[in-house]
Amino acid sequence: MENIQNLPIDIQTSKLLDWLLDRRHCNLKWQSAVKSIREKINAAIQDMPESEEIKQLLSGSCRSPEYIHYFHCLRIVEILKGTEASSKNIFGRYSSQRMKDWQEIVSLYEADNIYLAEVASLLSRNVSYEGPALRKQLAKAQQLQQELSRREVECQSSAADLRERYYAACKQYGITGENVARELQALVKDLPVVLEEVGRDAAKLEEHIQLYTAFTNFVCEWSEPVLPMLSFAQKRGNTTFYEWKMGKVPSVIERPVVEEAPPDTVTEDTIDWGEFGKGTDTQGFTSAITVEAGVDWGISLEPSSEEAGAGGIDWGDSEAAPIEIEIVDAGTDCPEGVARGEDALSILENSQSRSQFIDELMELEVFLTQRITEMGEEGDVVAMSQFQLAPSVIQGQSREHVREMLSEVRDLLGRLTSLRMQHLFMIQASPRYVERVSEVLRQKLKQADILVLKGATMAEKRQEALEEQSRLEPRVDLLAGCTRELQKLIEADISKKYNKRPVNLMGVNI
Repeated sequence: MENIQNLPIDIQTSKLLDWLLDRRHCNLKWQSAVKSIREKINAAIQDMPESEEIKQLLSGSCRSPEYIHYFHCLRIVEILKGTEASSKNIFGRYSSQRMKDWQEIVSLYEADNIYLAEVASLLSRNVSYEGPALRKQLAKAQQLQQELSRREVECQSSAADLRERYYAACKQYGITGENVARELQALVKDLPVVLEEVGRDAAKLEEHIQLYTAFTNFVCEWSEPVLPMLSFAQKRGNTTFYEWKMGKVPSVIERPVVEEAPPDTVTEDTIDWGEFGKGTDTQGFTSAITVEAGVDWGISLEPSSEEAGAGGIDWGDSEAAPIEIEIVDAGTDCPEGVARGEDALSILENSQSRSQFIDELMELEVFLTQRITEMGEEGDVVAMSQFQLAPSVIQGQSREHVREMLSEVRDLLGRLTSLRMQHLFMIQASPRYVERVSEVLRQKLKQADILVLKGATMAEKRQEALEEQSRLEPRVDLLAGCTRELQKLIEADISKKYNKRPVNLMGVNI
């Protein structure tokens, strides 16, 4: 018998209630009895004496009325014995209604061990449902914090990258980026000064042009003039296109009026592409659009009978009013000696002459590069004999000097073809280009600002998740403490029923 008395009784917590019912410790109808007891507890708890111990007993999520169980009721009765001692009569009974109510509740609990079924059900619920649910919420809050923290860092990194790209793009344009449209327009105002400097430096190309001319005449017996635009700019500088075209200095120069870019009225969601793609912009400059072969522009060379009255030209707009074309004598619209429109621009401002200027610079660059390569291979007798009859301007050149000439040519070419200069020429050709550039750059900043706001939102949500975690952790600890306390009470109560054999409730984990 001693050996049996020392054997522990191991009960799986999830099967505790079934174990009690199978061994007839509890009645199958315990739930209906508990319902009436709960109603009495809810009524009795409304009238409690001022006691700090009772307040502490009823505090916390595990001490709300629905969590008050038999063992709490026993403790309340013990406390009331002290607070209600004055109501005890000579027969040892209490006249206090509070004490009567709680003693009745205890008696109802003890009938058929209803209390044991209830606490077993409560323990099982804590272990199987309440605990896992709180742990799941806590894990979700912690995981959400990690995810939001990662996304916050990504937003900050992407925003910094966009701002870096914005300022890098501004640096390519040669502006600070504080006011893109105004800074770009200010750059265009400085463009003539830059081009004048290039025109003055073109005067240094005299020896380069002479060497190229002499070489082509000696090798190919080239009769036509070479590098005509460079030769003209080397002698005259960055003069007007009129002077290049007509061969004489104009008496009057009427430069086209430069239209300022309109105020920035582009909405946040719409990009206005302006007049891009039309043949002529608002300044009167012809857009540099290459006409592909095979494109039908709506012009018929063979007039039909219906088109005879309109000169045989189909303008592609049948609804528009008829356009009257007046043919005037050549020269009547622009008096002789007057440089107007594109003719009033300098040769480096005019897109046509500037393209020719750059093409001839590239031609000269290729020649000098090839000449340096050839001069490194002219150490043999055959090569020396080939240039015995060459002009002195060819024979007198050293390889180092030709390298210096090539460096000067590349410097001029780089100053005209840099990305910044390309943008300036585009801005000069169309004020709408300023709007487009401003909008593209502004979109980068807008996206960066959106990402910053998104990152701030992630930080707020992460803080909310942290607060949720801070709120859940005490609840988990409190539930774990209540469950362990309940476990010990149940084990002790069952142990009494089996002559104080040790009882172990298995699987109690919160």
